[in-house]
Amino acid sequence: MSSHDAATEAAAASDKRRWIALAIVMTAAFMDLVDATIVNIAIPSIEKDLGASFGAIQWITAGYALAFAAGLITGGRLGDIYGRKRLFLLGTAGFTLASALCGFAANQEMLVGSRLLQGAAAAMMVPQVLSIIHVTFPAHERGKVFGMFGAIIGLGAVSGPLLGALLTQWNIAGLEWRPIFLINLPVGVAALILGRKFITESKAPKALKLDMVGVLLVTTALLMLVYPLTRGRELDWPLWGHLMMAGSLLVFGALVAYEKYKTKKDGSPLVELSLFKVKSFAAGIAVQLTFGVVLGIFFLVWTLYMQIGLGWTPLHAGLTGVPFSIAVSVAAGMSVQKLVPRFGRKVLQSGALTMIAGILLYVFVAGRYGTGIHSWQMIAPLVVMGLGMGLIVAPLTDAVLSEVPKEHAGSASGLINTTGQMGNALGLGLVSVVFFGTIDDEKLAKAPGEVGAAFTDAFQNSLGWAAGVLAVIFLVMFALPAKPKQHLEGGGDDEVVADETEKEPVLTH
Repeated sequence: MSSHDAATEAAAASDKRRWIALAIVMTAAFMDLVDATIVNIAIPSIEKDLGASFGAIQWITAGYALAFAAGLITGGRLGDIYGRKRLFLLGTAGFTLASALCGFAANQEMLVGSRLLQGAAAAMMVPQVLSIIHVTFPAHERGKVFGMFGAIIGLGAVSGPLLGALLTQWNIAGLEWRPIFLINLPVGVAALILGRKFITESKAPKALKLDMVGVLLVTTALLMLVYPLTRGRELDWPLWGHLMMAGSLLVFGALVAYEKYKTKKDGSPLVELSLFKVKSFAAGIAVQLTFGVVLGIFFLVWTLYMQIGLGWTPLHAGLTGVPFSIAVSVAAGMSVQKLVPRFGRKVLQSGALTMIAGILLYVFVAGRYGTGIHSWQMIAPLVVMGLGMGLIVAPLTDAVLSEVPKEHAGSASGLINTTGQMGNALGLGLVSVVFFGTIDDEKLAKAPGEVGAAFTDAFQNSLGWAAGVLAVIFLVMFALPAKPKQHLEGGGDDEVVADETEKEPVLTH
């Protein structure tokens, strides 16, 4: 065999290997994305089977978001220091193990603990996905690869709730909700076996140091804020809960002080505080946080309203959400490709106003038809809301990052994703205030037939809060750049592409 033939064969083998590696990391990203959305639809089944309290239900969802948010930036740095392949495999192994523990959970406490572990493992696994793609594919191929990645994200968002509904409804082997977690086991094991063989190891030449004190402070502050919110109603809002929430502000203050010290000491803080001097970035982070709150509130109360309030099956509820998912995907594609280059931030602001219009329409429809409402009567508000959401989620990252210095793009994108997850956890915690806070347990105990009416009222109240938060988001968006710079993927400048690989993960949740 000539040296030319050997080189051609080696290139072909390499080509084949990198596409297998791509399939492996994309499957892992899909698995994480589905797991973040699949649980909501099974919540009523979990509540019934385990006798879970509403506080525990909030933690089953919020715990994942909280652990994911707390570990995300550190997970990325661990991959840079110790190797992306190694951390990806560790995260995948942890995620698969946690999925098994969730699937075999004997009680609500075990399920909450397993979800926390699952979120922490996802924080190790997910940040490696785009780093691995970046080092595996040459610059001229990345545009196509990121296009495929975007399609996987869209597919995950649409299929998660529907897959959860089907698995719960089918009640495979009498396991009810458990297959939504157990389905990860064969996928995770396959990703581990194939990942070891086909993924190439890589590290960052100049990796930032870890900031474990920063992680500890941000996690403590979030727990001090979210835990009393989720438990407060059940415990009749004790004094210690109010003190904990007030104390969380002091811990956030300590975090800022420590991050300033860490920046001076070795230049590798968890949070790059200098980014907040960029007005558009600070505003964008505020939008990301509050938008996360809206989504955290809406998706959980929507499920509770349909399945417990209206008594619908998981499949009925899952299918009802399909028009919403399709509308989000259509609007997201249009906003990035056609609308934002022409109209800039007005697209995002139109998205906020459109979502408000959809929410108000939903409030009207839910009130008018009460417990006799049908799925087709929800289509109009859901499509309007979905279009609004699509106009925000896809272009928001570019808008937030457009004025950030290129050398800080990685830190900024990690912070955007973390903030969105924090908002989500906070929103899920607030469900006890805006939804359960309007339900009179004693009254329901005396008149169980009133559950539907009570849940419909609580749903309308929650939507009112969501509309109010979106109105604030609309105003904050005025601080975003009028015309965000467009970041083109797969271009000739390798450094720009590197930045892009860093910020793409924002779309994974």
